[in-house]
Amino acid sequence: MKTQLNIKVDKKTREDAKKLAKEMGLTLSSVINASLKQFVNDKELKLSRVPRISSDLEKTIQKAEQDLKKGNIVGPLTSSKEIDDMLDNA
Repeated sequence: MKTQLNIKVDKKTREDAKKLAKEMGLTLSSVINASLKQFVNDKELKLSRVPRISSDLEKTIQKAEQDLKKGNIVGPLTSSKEIDDMLDNA
C-alpha cells in the first residue's frame, strides 16, 4: 500500500533533483523512495556527491603505493615472454 508524503524543499533543490533524476531515467518519487528504503534498511544516512571506490580497491591501491615506495616494482615488460616469465616466478 502506498501513502503520500508531503515535504517542504527549496524550489531550486527540487528542480535540480528532478532534472538529475530524469537524466538517470528515474522519477523524483522513485529516487526519494529508494533513499528512504536504503535509510531504513541500513539504519544510516549515506550522502555523497561522487561515487566512492570500494574498500577492496582502496586496499589494493594502498598496497601498490607501499610497494612502489619500497621499490617492489616490475617492469617495464616489453614482450609477452617477459610477462609470462614474471608471472611464472610470482
